[in-house]
Amino acid sequence: MANQTPSPTSIRGLSEAEAQARLAAEGFNELPRADRRTPFRIVAEVLREPMLALLLVAGGVYFLLGDLREALILIAFASLSVAITVVQESRTERVLEALRDLTSPRALVIRDGEERRIAGREVVRGDFIVLAEGDRVPADARIVQGHDIQADESLLTGESVPVRKVAGAASPARAPRPGGDDQPFVYSGSLLVRGRGIAEVTAIGAASEIGRIGQSLRAVDLEPPRLQAQTRRMVRVFGMVGGGVSLLAVFLYGALRGGWLDAVLAGIALGMSMLPEEFPVVLTVFMAMGAWRISQARVLTRRAAAIETLGSATVLCTDKTGTLTQNRMTIAELRLMSGHIFRPSETAAPAMPERFHALAEFGVLSSARQPTDPMEKAFHALRTERLPHLNHGADWTLAKEYGLRNDLLAMTHVWTRPGAERVIAAKGAPEAVAELCHLQGAQRAALNEAVDEVAAKGMRVLAVARGSLKGTALPESQHDFDFELLGLVGLADPLRPGVPGAVAACRSAGIKVVMITGDYPATARAIASEAGLEVRDILSGDEIAVLGDADMAARVLTVSVFARTMPEQKLRIVGALKANGEIVAMTGDGVNDAPSLKAAHIGIAMGGRGTDVAREASSIVLLDDDFGSIVKAVQLGRRIYDNLKKAMGFIFAVHVPIAGLALLPLSFGLPILFGPVHIALLEMVIDPVCSLVFEAERDEEDIMRRKPRDPGAPMFGASLIVWSLLQGVAAFVLVAGIYVTALNHGMPAAEVRALTFFSLVLNIVALIFVNRSFSASVVAAVARPNRALLIVLLAVAFMLSITLVWPWATSLLRFGPLHPNDLAASLGAGALLLLGLEAAKPLWRRFHGA
Repeated sequence: MANQTPSPTSIRGLSEAEAQARLAAEGFNELPRADRRTPFRIVAEVLREPMLALLLVAGGVYFLLGDLREALILIAFASLSVAITVVQESRTERVLEALRDLTSPRALVIRDGEERRIAGREVVRGDFIVLAEGDRVPADARIVQGHDIQADESLLTGESVPVRKVAGAASPARAPRPGGDDQPFVYSGSLLVRGRGIAEVTAIGAASEIGRIGQSLRAVDLEPPRLQAQTRRMVRVFGMVGGGVSLLAVFLYGALRGGWLDAVLAGIALGMSMLPEEFPVVLTVFMAMGAWRISQARVLTRRAAAIETLGSATVLCTDKTGTLTQNRMTIAELRLMSGHIFRPSETAAPAMPERFHALAEFGVLSSARQPTDPMEKAFHALRTERLPHLNHGADWTLAKEYGLRNDLLAMTHVWTRPGAERVIAAKGAPEAVAELCHLQGAQRAALNEAVDEVAAKGMRVLAVARGSLKGTALPESQHDFDFELLGLVGLADPLRPGVPGAVAACRSAGIKVVMITGDYPATARAIASEAGLEVRDILSGDEIAVLGDADMAARVLTVSVFARTMPEQKLRIVGALKANGEIVAMTGDGVNDAPSLKAAHIGIAMGGRGTDVAREASSIVLLDDDFGSIVKAVQLGRRIYDNLKKAMGFIFAVHVPIAGLALLPLSFGLPILFGPVHIALLEMVIDPVCSLVFEAERDEEDIMRRKPRDPGAPMFGASLIVWSLLQGVAAFVLVAGIYVTALNHGMPAAEVRALTFFSLVLNIVALIFVNRSFSASVVAAVARPNRALLIVLLAVAFMLSITLVWPWATSLLRFGPLHPNDLAASLGAGALLLLGLEAAKPLWRRFHGA
């Protein structure tokens, strides 16, 4: 605790002994650390997941049966799943660590009558902290002495405009919430942008305002991914069906042929052929590849489950400041009392009519030379952009500064320079500057009318005046100057350029855009209208506070703008939307957004301007802070879901002929067709097709003109099951027809096996083309490039050729030679299946509603 100097105030503060006693009794000024689970405990929990257990069991079965390739692939996927889940489980701890870092700046405290610099975590309740411009507040505190204090509380409120602070005599029973002017409280994590003062600490750690956000973040439970739950159900169904068919095969083989040991082996082989390991594998691959594809659109996926829900989002809740807007104040309008108006956004720099020069210059002169206040930064930015020749150099000296007061919300700077008259510049609230200028009657009415016009556009309005003084002595009060009103300045946090287009794209995709802000309703309405939102109703935070859950759920159906909201109210809004069955995406960048980001189905954080807390709480992060990237991510999410449905439908369809051809010989005493090696070869076709070929398929043409899918609708619904079953049965009938016909014509068993296998593979290829698109014809689908499909087709052709010409492969598979007419029959069956299903596809689309 170095840097001990006598305090300039009569406040003695706590003694060192008192401070240490409170530190021991109440703990450090930091968020409480959670009981962290050990990696072994997390792994044990993950291993109890049914889908993962199925992967491991399937891998073990393949290993015991000597199929090392399949065993290693499945175990690798299982290990990847474990690693991903372990990382996800530690996300909440990382959020809390980010909060803890944010709330532990260095602090200057008064103890034993001396100023001491200590670590922020050592500040205790009752400490007196010394605050100056640019300081980060280490704990919630009440200001006891202060001069012209303004604080940026955007981390807590989401609003970029600083709020005024005044000294308060006594603490109320409960400190007011952040935001709002003329409060005596400052909050942990906020930043002083103007003034200096001394404050008494009232709350530390978890009891502070930012600590309460951390506690609410911990209380939020993540909703389990719907697609994962649906996949688990499908895996269970397929597992039960496969187990039942395997038992039936054992019974039929043993009852009809004898030899129960061979029956058990045949049942195991059949069970392996129907084992639905493709479902979890496909889901894992699609999520990993989906994250990679989305990253190409400058969107980072932190939680893979968000990919599955991106395409089903029905509501996008967006914060105003820093999300729709750029989180920086700019001067949007200069207005003279003569009625002339200049809007910088409408004219290229550096052009600005000369009549506005004095208004802009005196706005700069009434600001700090090195500003931290966002509005004063805006004045300096305008000077740099529009008046580059203007230079208030080192010879300009600030002789006196008159700060804001509760009874006069205006400030005045008196500048001197050698050999020139003093320059007096003032700015502040229009009513305060009007009082300084002694405006009366018609002049005051004209000013009020102009202020109302600017404020109606959602701008923050300041008035600027030029002063003069008779005599040489500087007065004690600003009222003793003679002021002339120069005009009004409208400041706004500008909209991000791509926002209107992104909002329009969301609307065309059936996604309702809702704005949630801590700003006032008038400002919120103006920004929402500029962004293109449908402003049907506005609900304020005060109204939310008195609504019950049922009433809240009813109001969110019609409200598109929420104003003057607090962090826990954002959480209520998300909860009410979810209660209505909506799939909620929430954007944000501040600490105040973290709980609602975590509670939403899809939490979207801004990567560039966002806080660590918001990024850690989110499921995806916009790396370029471009609101339009959300639309790209939604489009990719819909594409991923479409392709996943295609892959799942293909898996279902392709297992029908495999199972049918395995059961057919057992049921009718015909020669056994396939053993484990044949099934392994089929899997070499099926696995890359369902996991890579379908994943690489391009968008359907209407992908962003559809409404979001029903959140409660299963991915593998009745219509898709019927369509897949129809495909599988058609393929089975064709291949079984070839099989039976070949037997009836007296073909040797080896040739029959080869012909049936070739026919089945070519029918599988036909099913690939059928399932490539829900809406496009096969001709249009073929025209769409898919390099993964081309590679798979070449591999299939090579594999089939090897089995025909390589004696070792022919012997291993127990294949006989095939003749040209046999190959023609196989090709004809595949073509017939393709053409027949393409003819039936419009009927299915009509039934499916696609």
